[in-house]
Amino acid sequence: MSNPENNPKESKRWLKPRVTAGQLARLAPPRARPQRLANSADAWRRARNWIWAWWLWLAIAILLLYWGHHIAPAVLTLVAIALYHVAPESHPARFAIATDLDPDSDEFRLTIEGSTGMALVEGNRAALFTAGDDFYPDMLDAIEAATASITMEQYIFWDGVVGRRFAAAFAERSSAGVQVKLLLDAIGSSTIGEPILKTLESGGCQLAWYRPIHWYTLDRANRRDHRKSLIIDGRIAYTGGAGIADHWIGDQAWRDTEIRVEGPAALAQQAGFAQNWLLSTGEILSGPAFFAAPAPVGDVQIQTILSSPWSGASAAATMYLIAVQSARRSLAIANPYFIPDARVLAMLAAAHRRGVTVTLMLSGEPCDSWWARQNSLRLYGALLEAGVEIYEYLPCMLHQKTMLVDDAWGTVGTTNFDNRSFSLNEETNICFHDRELVASLRAGFDQDLTRCRHIDAGEWKARGLWREVREVVASLLEDQV
Repeated sequence: MSNPENNPKESKRWLKPRVTAGQLARLAPPRARPQRLANSADAWRRARNWIWAWWLWLAIAILLLYWGHHIAPAVLTLVAIALYHVAPESHPARFAIATDLDPDSDEFRLTIEGSTGMALVEGNRAALFTAGDDFYPDMLDAIEAATASITMEQYIFWDGVVGRRFAAAFAERSSAGVQVKLLLDAIGSSTIGEPILKTLESGGCQLAWYRPIHWYTLDRANRRDHRKSLIIDGRIAYTGGAGIADHWIGDQAWRDTEIRVEGPAALAQQAGFAQNWLLSTGEILSGPAFFAAPAPVGDVQIQTILSSPWSGASAAATMYLIAVQSARRSLAIANPYFIPDARVLAMLAAAHRRGVTVTLMLSGEPCDSWWARQNSLRLYGALLEAGVEIYEYLPCMLHQKTMLVDDAWGTVGTTNFDNRSFSLNEETNICFHDRELVASLRAGFDQDLTRCRHIDAGEWKARGLWREVREVVASLLEDQV
């Protein structure tokens, strides 16, 4: 082989372009045709994208500076910097998958596994819980039985009866020699309170904050850890919509769903914790205390979806999109913040045309986010036109994030059906094909429907001008709520 240093042509190859523009385009897949929202929603979405375009405000600032202004350019430059750091990107998926995937087949589950990079794990037991009065006691029992490690990755850990009870349990186990490591989101858990911190400190627990806000971290301040994982001894793992706070207990408790996974699949949630713990503290977790040797305990196959904005393509969003496009008979979604984009609306309309019954359950008037609710209300018309049956949960805040496809496959997790969960947040979802689990999830969904009101298209259209104005104003922050 010739020496590149002695071969002028060879030594200068790095100066030449490797691939020409023509070569880049030659074998490129066809561009997807843009999907349109119903009515004027698509035009408004494009207008909002211009409003959020940081470079546009910077260009205006430069022009004003050129024309002799000084204060306005400085203000607009700050606006441009802020928008550059907080404006999210949409999930990149554009192309529809083949809709001949049967959700009751191995091909369906393997497609989600391959597309998300998240493995199907055999040999597990799993159980669903639908109320804090059920899942909190089970979690505390597991904590009190821990012998090696307790790790928790949590968006909400607030002061109150529940928070202090969990803090006491963590502290007791830590005092007994169990390694207790807690990773809390610096925004979601900012109201944890001094009493809880003192309890954890007295027990020797370790606590780290995910993405604390500083002036030099503004470029990533909008990316939050929305996961809610509790892992015991690396063998038992919980996740779902619930945080650690009082509003998940009592007569007016938020409606939520949690899942407990016991067996080899628990290691996936531990891996997600370990990665974010390393990111936040610099410590690498190791050893059997955290990563127990896999030991089958049941016959349930579990897939754990760990989604992160750093990957560029949300695994949770990919999972949702595959499931929606594969439905053949029924699609049942319960989610508090359902703000679909043009792609999802097109997919739901296509599902309705091929005979799929699409049922959507949302939070009603008891909703903790005015902005999210207004954005959902604004899209009711497009959803109804797409053939979606919409129900609003009335007794209290609906906070569960679940999906059922053809009563054959289900998922429970932390992911909302909005751009914040798809593009900005760390999220976790558990997927399963187990008949008993699917039937249990379906029974809970049907029971909840009896406590909902059905949304009528005529009623929505007659909601009044003032409500329409509020929805349009809220839509300016559609991608942030």
